[in-house]
Amino acid sequence: MDNLRYRTISFLSDYGTKDEFVGVVKSVIRTLSPDSTVIDISHEVKAHDIRAGGLALARSAQYLDPGVVLAVVDPGVGGARKGIAIEVNGGDYIFVGPDNGLLAPGVAMLGESSRAVELNNPEFHLPSLSSTFAGRDIFAPVSAHLCQGVPFEELGSPIPVHALQPGLLPVGGVDGEIATAEILWEDRFGNLQLNLSPEDISGLGESFSLRFGETVRRIQKVRTFEEIPNSEIGLIVDSSGLLSLSMYGRSASEELQLYEGQQIELTPITNETSSSSPVTLRKQR
Repeated sequence: MDNLRYRTISFLSDYGTKDEFVGVVKSVIRTLSPDSTVIDISHEVKAHDIRAGGLALARSAQYLDPGVVLAVVDPGVGGARKGIAIEVNGGDYIFVGPDNGLLAPGVAMLGESSRAVELNNPEFHLPSLSSTFAGRDIFAPVSAHLCQGVPFEELGSPIPVHALQPGLLPVGGVDGEIATAEILWEDRFGNLQLNLSPEDISGLGESFSLRFGETVRRIQKVRTFEEIPNSEIGLIVDSSGLLSLSMYGRSASEELQLYEGQQIELTPITNETSSSSPVTLRKQR
């Protein structure tokens, strides 16, 4: 085990756990690098959702053990997109996966891309008659060979790092006293992460009107879930350091009927006697 170049492979995918895909990928790694440890980040990324996969990598990257990061959300598998490996911070991490923007947010959270290669050296792939399971046939064996000490440059042809596909993520903002945001992520508890940081609204007060579509709700900044009154919505700093819409013991997503990708606005409330009941704006006839 002392001969391992990397000891850990952190694995994220949209494979789910119903089918055999995750187990097969991990078995390929085990066969080629039996002393490596595979850590499952998540396999419940929404199928084909590159942005959701990239956001999951960004949320987790700074907590991952240095080593190989294997990520597969690959709707274009077998097509024109390249399979790639990206060296980060001179080799602290190697990201392996498709060049479709999935890897970029995680790489950005950790530092700088040092080098990149296209994974076009078949010596480090499994033989296959299919082009539909690159996770098994290319990315898994490459990850295992990296752990075993195969030099990065032997994996394939070099690619300029500036030529890699970027991760395109929406940016929230504040115009005057109106903060505009998008729902980035709904977690399994129904909390709704926004693309706003606490600093973005630091000068706008403690209470806000939340507007989306024809609906308006009053929300309040809170520090913990317990501080949120029953049936009301709190604005909390989540574990990623971003603002989230939350409820205490309930799903804010179900309560508000808000989901990933939807737009919202926050405007400060200066009159604290405002009602906390939901209001629906209707056009006059």
